[in-house]
Amino acid sequence: MRSPTALNALLLAALAGSAALNWIARRDPARPNLDFLPDMARSARYNAFAPNPNFADGKTLQRPVPGAIPRGYLPLHFEATPADAARAGRELHNPFSASDAKAFERGANVYVNFCLPCHGGQGKGDGAVVFRGYPAPPPLTAQHAVGLPDGQIFHILTYGQKNMPSYASQLAREDRWKVILYVRSLQKPPAAPPAGGRP
Repeated sequence: MRSPTALNALLLAALAGSAALNWIARRDPARPNLDFLPDMARSARYNAFAPNPNFADGKTLQRPVPGAIPRGYLPLHFEATPADAARAGRELHNPFSASDAKAFERGANVYVNFCLPCHGGQGKGDGAVVFRGYPAPPPLTAQHAVGLPDGQIFHILTYGQKNMPSYASQLAREDRWKVILYVRSLQKPPAAPPAGGRP
């Protein structure tokens, strides 16, 4: 068995040798590193709509594989049926609150841009398209609409119902929830005037 002094001397020699090799083989900043796999370092770049010989169809932009789910968009396991609309009312809940001012403001903007033409400014079903021959939608302020759960309204916005088409392709999922906040504000009864005051 070696003595501690001999072992320390051996380790010191190894350290000195390693430092000497490191100094001899030091990197020259003017010389680039060696490329062992140059194709990995500098791969060919193709624009999205440019031809691409690497794929069988010759296109750079490829369709997602079947079943791919965009990040943040889990699938909705519902169908466009009244039964699934009722189930959505029981199972889905609005992730936004009316106290969230930004969400409410976004919902108001969505309503003005997408809902107002049919449902009107106060949600009474008297939008401009009604005067051009389109069937009037039921008022959002009617008791039946007031009683619909948020999840069921979300289902209607997503899948459509009767004359109302689906808005899933026009409105992001978050915007569909946010516009429901604004619809709920239209459904609240107007504040009563103060007693003895002017209306």
